[in-house]
Amino acid sequence: MLRSELVAKLAAENPDLSFGEVERVVDTVLEEISAALERGDRVELRGFGAFSARERGERLGRNPRTGEKVKVEGKRAPFFKAGKELRARLNGGVDFGE
Repeated sequence: MLRSELVAKLAAENPDLSFGEVERVVDTVLEEISAALERGDRVELRGFGAFSARERGERLGRNPRTGEKVKVEGKRAPFFKAGKELRARLNGGVDFGE
């Protein structure tokens, strides 16, 4: 689902809100999740899952064109862990755990 499809679906389900208002709400939620991850916070949406940032250490990589070894700097990367209820929905009502 694209962001625009999400906004359109929410706007259709909430006729008392204008399309612009729904768009601002979606933008605000996504911006707050991004800002929290940038600060190093964890964002948990009960029943859906949790977003966090994980550290990736520096490593020795390889240039695919030349095969030459190159140093890849460490960085932070977003990570999502699905919640129990979401995992169960995806597996026909059965949660297989971790």
